[in-house]
Amino acid sequence: MKINKTMLIGLIFILFAGIIFITDIFNPIIRPVTYNFLMGSSKGKDIMFFGLLGLFLILSQVIKKEIDTTKYLKISMLLGGVLLILGIALEVIFRLQMGIKLNTVFCSMTNGMSSTSILHTHLLKAILGEVLTKIMGPFIQSGINTGVGLYAYVPSYAFLVILLIPILFVTIVLASQKRPWFTNFLLAFFSSCLIIGIIDGGMFATPSYVGIFGLYLVYRNGYYLNYIVGTLLRDENLLGQNELIQPCYRNRGFSEKRYIFNRFLIWFVVIVFIILRFTVAFAGAEPDYYTVDIVNPSEEIDLGNISVEVVDYATNNDANKTTYHIDPQYNEMELINDLKIRLNNSCEYYTVTWNAYSYLE
Repeated sequence: MKINKTMLIGLIFILFAGIIFITDIFNPIIRPVTYNFLMGSSKGKDIMFFGLLGLFLILSQVIKKEIDTTKYLKISMLLGGVLLILGIALEVIFRLQMGIKLNTVFCSMTNGMSSTSILHTHLLKAILGEVLTKIMGPFIQSGINTGVGLYAYVPSYAFLVILLIPILFVTIVLASQKRPWFTNFLLAFFSSCLIIGIIDGGMFATPSYVGIFGLYLVYRNGYYLNYIVGTLLRDENLLGQNELIQPCYRNRGFSEKRYIFNRFLIWFVVIVFIILRFTVAFAGAEPDYYTVDIVNPSEEIDLGNISVEVVDYATNNDANKTTYHIDPQYNEMELINDLKIRLNNSCEYYTVTWNAYSYLE
């Protein structure tokens, strides 16, 4: 197989992912960049992103026969959407089984702190983390959170959802064949974000939005993006290949209004989902105080300088639970991290209600 420029660039990205795995020297450079589209970038996410990006670029060049790439791109978007919906469904089922509210962040303190919520789910990550830990346990660095602490709470049939991820991977590879180089890069970038979002974040996470809507952007406007880049770079090869990939609504004799609607529909959809994301976050917020439930404490709880009020203490056959109300002036993320330190090895798990308003102060 002849190695072309696209494959060579893909190999460089994979090697870079390996470098990030063994050293932190590039963190100050790449972290401020990847943070913007990976929603709180971390070492594990950076490794996955560059590894997947390189792998998709290389595999986009391996199949020589003619393939209906548009069909597989549609399938990829459908599978991606189904996985995001199933991820949220698992969160709801999990909370119903545990008897906890929907508008809470669940924090397991077993095998290290691992958190999950409907706004940012880690349940699928926990399944993959458990598998990776069993296979590569000695090689997984302490700076990479695999989410294994949640594995004991994940519904037993959730692994069936995980099986859709390799199928999604294959359809994305098929959708990338015989496309102009710029489209290949876009598909590799957006697909990497989508898979990361499915595993770490879910439907309302930034990488999920970037991924699923990025694929839709390529489907609707890939021709125009290639045309703009090809014109700016004076790349005749890109422009020539681009003419073979026409959007479904071009040259159909549509009226100007219908043409504009088809071309810019993607941006209307993005706006609607962003509004939905913030609506869920603020509708479920508890602005008067944080309700913190600490379950099965192993010793007397000391929350240090965190201002609390004990409002309830309950004991049943399954668990001991203490409920606190905490001053809403705390930033939600800072409070969760402070509790992580205070409750280390001191309880089975704790939950914290949302307060999206705390991010506005």
